[in-house]
Amino acid sequence: MSTWGGGQQGHAGQQHGGESRDVTTPKRKKRRGSKGDEQPLVAPPPPPPDESRAVRVLYVGCEGESTEPDYLNHLTAQFGDGSGHEGQRFKIQPVYAENGLTPAQVVASVREEAKEDEAWALFDRDKHHDIPKALKDAADESTEVCFSHPSFDLWLLLHFQAFGGRQSGSSKIVVEKLRQAHPAFKNFDKRNDKSVKGERRTALGDAEVLKSAVSHAKSLVSQCEHGSCKANNAKTAVHGRDNPSKSTTAWAARSGHAHDCEVLRRDPSTDVWRLVVSLGIVPDSTRPAAGKERGYPRGHWGV
Repeated sequence: MSTWGGGQQGHAGQQHGGESRDVTTPKRKKRRGSKGDEQPLVAPPPPPPDESRAVRVLYVGCEGESTEPDYLNHLTAQFGDGSGHEGQRFKIQPVYAENGLTPAQVVASVREEAKEDEAWALFDRDKHHDIPKALKDAADESTEVCFSHPSFDLWLLLHFQAFGGRQSGSSKIVVEKLRQAHPAFKNFDKRNDKSVKGERRTALGDAEVLKSAVSHAKSLVSQCEHGSCKANNAKTAVHGRDNPSKSTTAWAARSGHAHDCEVLRRDPSTDVWRLVVSLGIVPDSTRPAAGKERGYPRGHWGV
């Protein structure tokens, strides 16, 4: 009679994985869960994503139907893979309409599309009359605001040079200087071409160009004629819809302008730099250190 691990004369055992088995003993069916089981056909579910792998999805409402959406798509294409300063992955979903939207419509449209997700609204001074309503609605719903005076075109210009001087809602001088600032923009706003694609997108370049734009935009805050506005007082971490809503004046002051600085008198100015810094593309001293009060809202994160 044979025994496991035997070494006696006439024993017919064979070694299998460091153990001996008597070949005269009927092979028993392996039990589920034994060491020798085959791999399961269905892979186990992946672990929940951590922040370093998650993709931040945000909806951004646009007043225009071309320039702003093109620029936002440029940010996603250029830095959405996490190649920015903080290595944060993101995807921007532009929200816009044919023939454009008024500021109040921008806020309403992006709020409808974003649902419970993160929402931003980009709109200009131009000659709009519903800006006070847009700001109030944005404050009520914790929709972040990027206001530009006189227009979003100012933000594009700041990529190449500093700018100053009251514009009173007119973009004429801004566009003229933008055409001169870089060959790719020499025909900007001619024949209704305000797109930001191809050579124009390339001209806007990398993070170094964006750093210049942020620096120039912050300088405009500090140069505001109000006298008490400071870019370092700006809030670049998202407030989040779960947090208590703020008053319209407090919400408008997230740009660094003083609470009693009238929005329509912030001339010239653009708050688009807050979005760029919030996305972690370029560093900024106004933003809390990583892990401290990041304030990302309840929203859509994917992998």
